[in-house]
Amino acid sequence: MAELLALAPHRSTTATLLAGAARERGMDVTVLPRGGTHALPPADTRVHYYGGPLFADTAAVRLGIALLEPGDGWLDALPYAFTGRHVRCVPLGEARRTPGPLFVKPPTGKSFPAAVYADGGALRVPPGPQGDPLVQISEVVTWVREFRLHVLDGEIRTGSQYATFGRLDAAPLAGHPDEPAVREFAGRLAAAHAETWPSGVVLDVGQMRRGDGAGDAQWAVVEANMAWFSNVYAADPARALDVVLRSAGPGDAVSERDARFRRT
Repeated sequence: MAELLALAPHRSTTATLLAGAARERGMDVTVLPRGGTHALPPADTRVHYYGGPLFADTAAVRLGIALLEPGDGWLDALPYAFTGRHVRCVPLGEARRTPGPLFVKPPTGKSFPAAVYADGGALRVPPGPQGDPLVQISEVVTWVREFRLHVLDGEIRTGSQYATFGRLDAAPLAGHPDEPAVREFAGRLAAAHAETWPSGVVLDVGQMRRGDGAGDAQWAVVEANMAWFSNVYAADPARALDVVLRSAGPGDAVSERDARFRRT
């Protein structure tokens, strides 16, 4: 059966890398038109997707693709031992009444920029379809180093450092001085909580210091992301592709385990 990787019209370095990896394994690759109207592939073609969520919400339905993503409340449901900070997913109205400083971001996706705010009253977040969207708030911390892990069936397929002290600093996980510590932390996280995320997912973890700078740096979860809309940075594109294909593929091939993670 033929396989096709369909890319959103907005091109990126990651899309180019994944397209190259897909062609190397014999897959067809197409860039979907901006208008959203595109011919359907032959019935015997397994279609996968990489690109942004807004475009995906229309294209995926037409192409029969199931998009897997972690739930909005995933991070705040994790035990403090894995987050190292207090995280809550609350309605925007409640967040605006929260004293600061505080860090605010969308629970999933990129609907507004993640940032530190003096207090909740300074939030400038566009209203959602229901008028009071959920936002994720937490105390302010400092990330010494951050790593992106492409995870398939609870195991790291590939990974990359992507930032140091909040600045872009990409380097492969393989051979990195922190690789053993990253794998040990991710292994403990997967052993306890792998059933709480899709079988194909991207996990961001890092070494964190609390906002007051007190105490030693500790390993903690930054967030979880949709693999079909995540930068690979310095990770192995071919191995990352394995995770992307699982995270956005034929709807009739979604396992019972992953059904609850389908984007609606």
